[in-house]
Amino acid sequence: MNYLEALKYGNLLLKSNNIKSYSLDAELLLSKVLRSTRENLILNLSNKIDKKYFNQFQKLILRRKNNEPIAYIFKNKEFWKYKFYVDKKVLIPRPETEIIVSEILKLTNKNSSKHILDIGTGSGCILISIMKERPNCYGTAIDISKKALKVALINAKMHQLKNKIKLINIDIDKYEYNKYDLIVSNPPYINSIDLKRLENNVKLYEPHVALNAGIDGLREIRKLILKSNILLKKNGKLVFEIGDKQFFKTMNFLRQNGFYINKICKDTQYIPRVLVSTKLS
Repeated sequence: MNYLEALKYGNLLLKSNNIKSYSLDAELLLSKVLRSTRENLILNLSNKIDKKYFNQFQKLILRRKNNEPIAYIFKNKEFWKYKFYVDKKVLIPRPETEIIVSEILKLTNKNSSKHILDIGTGSGCILISIMKERPNCYGTAIDISKKALKVALINAKMHQLKNKIKLINIDIDKYEYNKYDLIVSNPPYINSIDLKRLENNVKLYEPHVALNAGIDGLREIRKLILKSNILLKKNGKLVFEIGDKQFFKTMNFLRQNGFYINKICKDTQYIPRVLVSTKLS
């Protein structure tokens, strides 16, 4: 069997199980097994594949067939300019969340020494990406999940930031410490009904505690805004992600709680995705 025949096997199995990206996924998984680049694989499709490697490829294809995300199979995901360790204890970083990093970098300069709080840090990808770009800043990351914080610690160590980021296992409701210049967050914002309708690769594998936000999907966003009003310094910035159709209710709640909305950032689907706001008093 050669590489092309192995890919055809993978394509057929993934396609028959409604994996939309079946061709790309098969190429990525075979490249992983062969410790090769995808480009090198495609240029050498007539090469023979050892039985040992084909068996490994089969195992990975079966995992993907069952909707396990590529990021969990590979145990890593690219975010911003960097690579992060991820597993089933944390959400897989999404491109739209990079908007938060981009906006914080616009609000600060290279030599800024701001105190930043990341609420619900998960893998730590937001705070770590910011601090890689703003090395004089100080970071605190909190999460209700001890397992998620273990992943964030792996990433902090990997990016040589273990001594610059404080990791705390606590619920936002119970957190009362210091005053921050900037708060960032990608909070849970999926409502209970939509949670059941998510695609299997999300619903079956990603942690529900990082997704589920109650009946209207705004439970955690409300907590975030109320707590940020206490934790932020005057004129401090709150930059966070929201879900589809949550824009107007979130804007109103921000205004009711003493925030000025500076900017509404849309994602690639033109959906309002990240809000930049300022605590006025």
